Amino acid sequence: MNKYKRLASNTIVLALGQFGSKFLVILMMRFYQAQLGESGYGEVGTLIDTATLLMAFATLSIGESIIRFGLDKNYRKDQVFSIGLRITFLGLLGCLLILPLLSWLTGLFPDNDVLVLMNRYSWLLFIYVFTGSLKSTVGLFVRSAGYVRLYAIDGIFTTVMNILFNLLLLWAFNLGVVGYMLSVILADVCSVIFLSFMANLKKYFLLFGLDKNLINAMLRFCLPMIPTTVMWWITNASDSFFVSGMLGFEETGIYKAAYRLPNIIALVSGIFSQAWNMSAITENNSRTVAKFYSNVFSTLQSAVYVMAAGMLFVIRPVLMIICEPAFQISYIYTPLLVMSVVFTCFSTFMGSVYVAAKKSVNSMVTACAGAGLNLILNAVLIGLMGLHGAALSTFISYLVIFIARAVDSRKFVFMDINLPKMITNGVLLLIMSFVIFFVENQAAYYIILAVIFIAVTALNFNAFIKGIKLVLNKKS
Repeated sequence: MNKYKRLASNTIVLALGQFGSKFLVILMMRFYQAQLGESGYGEVGTLIDTATLLMAFATLSIGESIIRFGLDKNYRKDQVFSIGLRITFLGLLGCLLILPLLSWLTGLFPDNDVLVLMNRYSWLLFIYVFTGSLKSTVGLFVRSAGYVRLYAIDGIFTTVMNILFNLLLLWAFNLGVVGYMLSVILADVCSVIFLSFMANLKKYFLLFGLDKNLINAMLRFCLPMIPTTVMWWITNASDSFFVSGMLGFEETGIYKAAYRLPNIIALVSGIFSQAWNMSAITENNSRTVAKFYSNVFSTLQSAVYVMAAGMLFVIRPVLMIICEPAFQISYIYTPLLVMSVVFTCFSTFMGSVYVAAKKSVNSMVTACAGAGLNLILNAVLIGLMGLHGAALSTFISYLVIFIARAVDSRKFVFMDINLPKMITNGVLLLIMSFVIFFVENQAAYYIILAVIFIAVTALNFNAFIKGIKLVLNKKS
């Protein structure tokens, strides 16, 4: 199997396991909004954003090492799994220190709604972090061990369990925010049990005899990923905290609704990135690696731009269908968020260069640049422009990260990013954004958007054909 076909095969398998299930959650967005309301929907988003940050500290970002070293044939998989699991549990014990810290901070700042929220649900937040971290460690090892189909099946299984628990705890028992969080916790527990049994993970667990050199190597690789993850979190989630603190949880709920559909693009790209990281690691020593990266990025770039144009074309009618009336205004904030997700996808791809080359410090530095800029822009622009300011700061930050990584990654892999095509696509998407902002006539609105969508599709059509040929070529 050629490397392009292997990449395509892994992407398809992961997509079958994750995209359908995640799309089902998006279809349930109206149900969540109805059960939680604007404030509750914003509170859930804030709690999950907080948990995402805590997981990086709880696990020491060991998942990055599990993938990197688990896919490397030079290391024993039982050693990788046992080290990863041990570090995860030790990190989670340290995470317990967060609970009294939250209580102390809330006492110092009793009028801070975000701190009051986190302190109110502190134990629930810790359990969410515990089960989520364990699921992540187990799931990433299963994928690195070659059980890609099982990993995909688990994606469907976990989502089905999550939805069933949602129906029970949100609809039947009306538990609100607690019910939503418990649904995710219980689904993660079911996932860990399922993967442990199906992959027979006990055969990979070593109680003693861990390789100290491998422990040091895995820690050296993953520890710089903690600030990297924190910086990504700041760029991706700090706008929600600024919005909650400056505008209230109701506005956070609107902002989260606006982000939901653009995240479909990030979901598709994320599925591809999981498969791509496996290929980038295994093909890292290939003499044709630069050409491989260039060809794959060309296809990814075209796919992301077409998805983004399609998203902008349908965003308004789709949100009218899947959102409660109070949330339907969110469509006006989506164009900049779509543009943000486009450069998130590109930045993530560039980050794979650092993973394959074991240059996690470079990943950290570029992420820091975007995060610092994001904090400054959020503090300034949200006060001036409201939710538009949050969206604009996110877009600018991801654009800066991409530019930094596109320049820096050339030291390791000199790939062609096809800058003229990128600029042309970007200008077309910006024109679509202006139409959504300013054109009020319905006929003109949809005609202009349709014409630009067709133009974006035509511009990127050849890249799709080339990608298909590379997959079908047995000698690639």
